[in-house]
Amino acid sequence: MHIREFQQHIERIYFEKDRARGLEADFRWFVEEVGELARALRRGDRAHRAEEFADVLAWLSTMASICEIDLEDASQKYVNGCPKCGHTPCACD
Repeated sequence: MHIREFQQHIERIYFEKDRARGLEADFRWFVEEVGELARALRRGDRAHRAEEFADVLAWLSTMASICEIDLEDASQKYVNGCPKCGHTPCACD
């Protein structure tokens, strides 16, 4: 699944509910999921980590949709490597 397809899929599942909740409340849910990911990175197994990465990605996607940001388009910032130095891998100090 491409980034745009994933974002559209999350929109079909959650957009109306998430938009009604509001961006600020959605951001708090996102931060909570990032905290769960941090705990999983410290002590979780691979499956638990994967679940938490998926949750963070879903919340990021829904907030982008509310803000009318296409994440696939936004990801183009990194298409030529590091946005600052232009190298892959990054050669910044």
